[in-house]
Amino acid sequence: MTVRIGISPISWQNDDLPDLTAAYTMEQALREAREIGYTGVERGRRMPADTEGLRSYLTANGLFLCGGWCSGNLLVNDVKTEIEAVRQQVQQFAALKAPCIVYAECSNTVQGNIAVPVNNRPKFAAADVRAYGAKLSELAKWMADQGVTLAYHHHMGSFIESEDDVNALMEGSTPEVKLLFDTGHLLFGGADVMRVLNRWADRVHHVHFKDIRPDVVAEVRANNRSFLDAVIAGAFTVPGDGCIDFQAVADKLKAMDYHGWIVVEAEQDPAKAPPYEYSKMGYEHILKVCAQAGLTIDHSRPT
Repeated sequence: MTVRIGISPISWQNDDLPDLTAAYTMEQALREAREIGYTGVERGRRMPADTEGLRSYLTANGLFLCGGWCSGNLLVNDVKTEIEAVRQQVQQFAALKAPCIVYAECSNTVQGNIAVPVNNRPKFAAADVRAYGAKLSELAKWMADQGVTLAYHHHMGSFIESEDDVNALMEGSTPEVKLLFDTGHLLFGGADVMRVLNRWADRVHHVHFKDIRPDVVAEVRANNRSFLDAVIAGAFTVPGDGCIDFQAVADKLKAMDYHGWIVVEAEQDPAKAPPYEYSKMGYEHILKVCAQAGLTIDHSRPT
């Protein structure tokens, strides 16, 4: 079994904080990602919208599409309405053989509102999260029939943030609902990273290697700052630059025969963390922990 290493272009092109990365182009992001050694990128909003245009754009840059964000509204939509809302993206990702859609509920999240503290995120009782999971299962089954996997992204500021939230969602959903395992969001959310991975190994389909700076996270929590404030302040960073033990994560991925993508997603202020320098640091750390874990890396590129 092999793994592939990809990156989100968010360090160069932050869609939530575009002013922060105004000096960088998507072309620079893809060129530098390729030069570093990454073989895939998650979809960014400033990439071509049409399927063939996106295929040509990524192929010309020697990169696969290794997933992409989907803002879900299943709490307020019925399943049929939600299917129609995401149909175009699902068809595109199926055509481009993306490993998954990175789906997260956004109808009530505070993650994009700089005026709302991340501590004030919506919180649901476990029974209500499980009920949402049952509804999500219908959407995931439809996606699977189209040839696309739904990988749910627990995310800071959303109603699926904590370890208990993740547990309830997985308990309430069918196996078609996979888990995007994001180390940084889990630890920021107060979870035991390895306990979540051990418990839900059979549901993990996509992995984000994201590190955190615990002193920044503590300050954000203590002073009721927003998720976007946390990003600007440097709560997140690349693997090897924070406090997470990625060797333990890689060892577990090997033990569970994981053979998907490991994706770096570490949005920061590029004035403080130059994207090329930090993305290279993260890539080299992943190479190191994968080698020590015995994980074989597929370095092939699209042709």
